[in-house]
Amino acid sequence: MKLSVIMPVYNRERYVVPALRSLIRQRDAADLDIIVVDDGSTDGSAEAVRSVMGEGSCIRLFRHAHMGVAAARNAGLRQLPADAGFVSFLDSDDISLAGRFKADLARFETYPDLDLTYSLMTLVDRIDDEMLEPAADSRIVTLRGLSLSVALFSRALVDRIGCFDEEFELSEDTDYLLRVFETGPSYELLDSVAIYYRRHADNATRDHGGRLRSHLRAIHKSMRRRKANPSLRDAPGIFRFKSPPNWQVM
Repeated sequence: MKLSVIMPVYNRERYVVPALRSLIRQRDAADLDIIVVDDGSTDGSAEAVRSVMGEGSCIRLFRHAHMGVAAARNAGLRQLPADAGFVSFLDSDDISLAGRFKADLARFETYPDLDLTYSLMTLVDRIDDEMLEPAADSRIVTLRGLSLSVALFSRALVDRIGCFDEEFELSEDTDYLLRVFETGPSYELLDSVAIYYRRHADNATRDHGGRLRSHLRAIHKSMRRRKANPSLRDAPGIFRFKSPPNWQVM
């Protein structure tokens, strides 16, 4: 069954090729469909994507004017093929671990009623872009973070949840995941690592104050939905906001 991975890109010429290669190497695990949405990049991001399209015929590139990450994710959702049975996401500066999809898809085979898996993430400050692994001198920390990229969704669940809220400039992922968990899906919290989250100066999460305000806004909207509809479920503990962890060698 086809697995579609949506990757929004905005000015990530430096990082997008390793991100794509980390997906391409997993095409033996599924009928892989990589949907890249260039959100009006002003650098060479689109050209960088095209440079690896020969390595993976599973890559499809779409471009539109800059409208923000939520709109880019929605553009990707509109490009989902009819036969996509599973959906995931990967940010264009992160790395999907080898074997991640094979392991996650095996859980869906074991439990056919499963709606999503949700794994761990490892924050890394230096990545070897050839090996697609943390550099020898990198600092890393592994945690249960808040990220769309650690989730693998059934297509049925994605269809039920609908689009991202484009009013969010940040924390559109928080809002989306809250809406997912409010529906009471069947899910597994896995103890395996799904992604290397690349820490660098241009991370959106570096804007700690803005991220916190947007995160709390998403939680407040969830509270209002659950007050209006008591059948909605409470959010799991992963939604508690945490400051970026102190780096430690692991």
